[in-house]
Amino acid sequence: MKIGFLYAGQGSQSVGMGQDLYNTYPEFKETFDNANPGFDIKECCFEGPIEKLGQTRYTQPCMVAFAVGVTKILKANGIEPAYAAGLSLGEYSALYSAGVFEEKQVIDLVAYRGKSMEEAVTGRDVGMIAVMSLDRDSIKKACEQAHEEFKDSQFNIAEVANYNTPVQVTVSGDTPVITRAGEIMTEMGAKRIVPVAVSGPFHTSLMKPAGDKLAERFKDESFGDMSFPVIFNSTGKELEEGKTIPEMLEIQVQSSVYFEDTIRYMINQGVDTFVEIGPGKTLSGFVKKIDRALTAYSIENVDSLNAVLEALK
Repeated sequence: MKIGFLYAGQGSQSVGMGQDLYNTYPEFKETFDNANPGFDIKECCFEGPIEKLGQTRYTQPCMVAFAVGVTKILKANGIEPAYAAGLSLGEYSALYSAGVFEEKQVIDLVAYRGKSMEEAVTGRDVGMIAVMSLDRDSIKKACEQAHEEFKDSQFNIAEVANYNTPVQVTVSGDTPVITRAGEIMTEMGAKRIVPVAVSGPFHTSLMKPAGDKLAERFKDESFGDMSFPVIFNSTGKELEEGKTIPEMLEIQVQSSVYFEDTIRYMINQGVDTFVEIGPGKTLSGFVKKIDRALTAYSIENVDSLNAVLEALK
């Protein structure tokens, strides 16, 4: 058995997340009690409302605190991965698990990241759509065509945000443009176009202001060595020679996420058992769509955590 940890990204948050873990495991309680990103994480996670929890500046530190707490429980029980990766925001949790960030540091960093991402598109009508069952080249062409139709407007962005599975890709940008791109993709044969409930055009060029702010912030941050490889969103591979982690995180916020490629890379390295950490089962579902022969667990509450501990110890 070769284990890979997968850390959930923004969008899977839910009111009540982590409350039973907080009441059961001292490692998790310690993380939530000590986290101080400028608001009460326990209140936001346990009580909501979902409208607040769903705002980027709150979602990101809440999700990462959840990930940190669960990672500490797994480590205390002798469960560590051979590789780790995360979807978007989850990349920070993966880097924490590999020893690149300290606990307080990573929660504070993503709080800053969330605010920077919100500020990058304040007042702009933006969104994201999920495209079902259309090939990558066609999706790119549809985005380019929609961009061309809106080229005379200052709001003309439609770009691929996430390559999630062979049958699901997300596109983000200005709402009128991604709506038009969706129409073109339907004409090309896409089975379904579904709006995605996120609060910004993540992983597009519209996030460059956030990338610039992160680059400045990283100048004052320390980065530890990875104790095991983390697979990076923007390449679907390990850290390449000549690249640095701060550089990869700056690029990540404004570039496509190659999650399918990430999973395939981990499979090629011998990973056969994936553990999703975070509320929801989105990533374990993606893994099964990529290769049904793989074993995939998800940890979102005490029952699922105990099941994983029993299976993997």
